[in-house]
Amino acid sequence: MKITFLGATQEVTGSRSLIEQGDTKILVDCGLFQGDTDLREQNWDPFPIEPSTIDAIVLTHAHIDHTGYIPALVKSGFRGPIYCSKPTFELCKILLLDSAMIQEEDAKKRNKYEHSKKVEPLYTRKDAEHALRYFKSIEYDTDISLGSGLRCKLIQSGHILGASFVVVSDGKQALTFSGDLGRPHQLIMKSPPYITDTDYLVLESTYGNRLHKEGDPLNVLEQVVTKTVHQGGVLIIPAFAVGRTQIILYYLFQLRKQLQGVPVFLDSPMAINVTDLYCDFNNEHIFSKSSCSNAFSIATYITEAQESKKLDQMKQPAIIIAGSGMANGGRVLDHLQYFISDPKNTILFVGFQAKGTLGRKLIDGVKEIKLRGKMYPVRASIKSIQALSAHADYNEMLDWLSHFKKAPKKLFLNHGEKEAAEELKEKIEKRFGWNVVIAKYGESFELK
Repeated sequence: MKITFLGATQEVTGSRSLIEQGDTKILVDCGLFQGDTDLREQNWDPFPIEPSTIDAIVLTHAHIDHTGYIPALVKSGFRGPIYCSKPTFELCKILLLDSAMIQEEDAKKRNKYEHSKKVEPLYTRKDAEHALRYFKSIEYDTDISLGSGLRCKLIQSGHILGASFVVVSDGKQALTFSGDLGRPHQLIMKSPPYITDTDYLVLESTYGNRLHKEGDPLNVLEQVVTKTVHQGGVLIIPAFAVGRTQIILYYLFQLRKQLQGVPVFLDSPMAINVTDLYCDFNNEHIFSKSSCSNAFSIATYITEAQESKKLDQMKQPAIIIAGSGMANGGRVLDHLQYFISDPKNTILFVGFQAKGTLGRKLIDGVKEIKLRGKMYPVRASIKSIQALSAHADYNEMLDWLSHFKKAPKKLFLNHGEKEAAEELKEKIEKRFGWNVVIAKYGESFELK
């Protein structure tokens, strides 16, 4: 086997790893680059290998930085099967169509404000619908043949609905991908199982240089809500549709008495559809079906664009949860235009903000932002809750690694910014003495 890293190398988006054995080429994940302009522009670069020569794709989970390039790859000639768990397939039906809509809307808006050249979307909704025809859902812990002696299986990993460790084997060597490694003792999702043996391991390193803050996120959220409401302001929560939105809804359900009639709006058709899936796949998490229904009923669901626009005219305290989680697209941008410049309002981030995203800039203290071609002063309070992350921090990753019965021949670190990967490499080498490599773009390794 040979592995080549084609994305998520010293940054946290665009996960794409190529596995080759004989004439067979397999892609593990096929993500979109997200973040600053330079990163996003990479999505328009020709794919490093001819898409029609790729035999299959295997997905760790549905997040767009792991799946969002699939419609573009199919558009360019890929015609193989796309293997994933059933919940991942159901999520991709939602996420990829939403991604396509964002691509189309962003192109339309850029063409409205930028007149130098016509901007085309990376792919359209029609492209995404076509790509979904190639998906094949498979059961966990079931071996499937990929060709040239390669086999793979998915192991339920607990990061989000459908998230899986991917194990690829040629009969002699096993290569395991962590995907995004979930945290133990999560609020909703089950803890990730321990892997005890593999020859080679590809491990994410998003929080490789950080520990999640101690404390109760519920208390922090309560303080933010109380202060904003007392000021007569609106609380805007940019939230990822999968995982984070459902956690926030559950916390707000627990705070329902303290809210004292303050309305909560979930303004994300995608997040609404995803939330329904949580109740459908209750074997993936700790909630019963009835618990899901009760907790998620705390919010009024906003589906139509006109309903969304009316929220911006509110003069009374309210809570608006809207995508996207890094504020790099979606309806939250429209709300920011109306609420970012009023000091009585609060913008609360509840997840990791990649370099170059608007969310990262706001967290870092930028005083002015550009939205839809216009500059807006940042006067609203900018807050964040780090403890809600669904990614393991470095202590949790080290604990997970400690359960291996023997050292992998090589551990590859990807899906983490340079500093995070470097610090995690040092920690793993110091504690375990393992052979750790930080993946670089285009770098290949023979797995012998």
